[in-house]
Amino acid sequence: MTTFVQIIDFETDKASEMSALMDEWLSATEGKRTATSEMLMHDRENPRHYVEMVEFPSYEDAMRNNDMPETQRFAERMRALCSSGPSFVNLDLERREN
Repeated sequence: MTTFVQIIDFETDKASEMSALMDEWLSATEGKRTATSEMLMHDRENPRHYVEMVEFPSYEDAMRNNDMPETQRFAERMRALCSSGPSFVNLDLERREN
C-alpha cells in the first residue's frame, strides 16, 4: 500500500467557524475516520488563505473516509464557508525524510 496525501487549498473569512466545523467532524468520526494525520496551515501573506494536508494509509482508505456521511456533510458545509475553493490535489507519497 502507498501512503496517500490530499492537499486542500481554500480561502475563508470565517476561520473560527471553519475550526468549529473541523472539531465537529473530528468528534463525529472518532473511531471510524481513516485519516492518520491532518495539518492546517495559514498563509502569512494572505490572511484568508489556508492549506490543509491530510494523510491516509492508502487511496482506498481516503475514498472510504470520503464516502462517510459525516465527511459528505462536512464537505458541503465547508464549501459554504469558503470564499474561494476548496481545490484538491491528490498525491501518492513517494519518499519521506525525518
